Amino acid sequence: MARIAGVNIPTNKRVIIALQYIHGIGASFAQEIVEKVHLGPERRVNDLTDSEILQIREIIDRDYQVEGDLRRETAMNIKRLMDLGCYRGLRHRRGLPVRGQRTHTNARTRKGPAKAIAGKKK
Repeated sequence: MARIAGVNIPTNKRVIIALQYIHGIGASFAQEIVEKVHLGPERRVNDLTDSEILQIREIIDRDYQVEGDLRRETAMNIKRLMDLGCYRGLRHRRGLPVRGQRTHTNARTRKGPAKAIAGKKK
């Protein structure tokens, strides 16, 4: 099992798919990495040599921000907005949608499960 950026990536999948198990690497970044290492699109992780895995690891460490560093930066950006007291920061603080979505109905992902209101029914 290959371990890249602190994540055990699955061995029986194609490299492009397996790299997407790393937080911060999506389809396009995975494609870029595979092209930089000069791997075929059908190569699987268990077919890779140790030197190819090392090359992938070095490219990710050098060129991309992934896993813990990325999560930390995202959390710091949200904390900065909250400390500033700007509108987006207030929405984060209250646990409401940040990007202008309606909240009269929907928004259940951010607001949590619906709470019953006593005495509402007539």
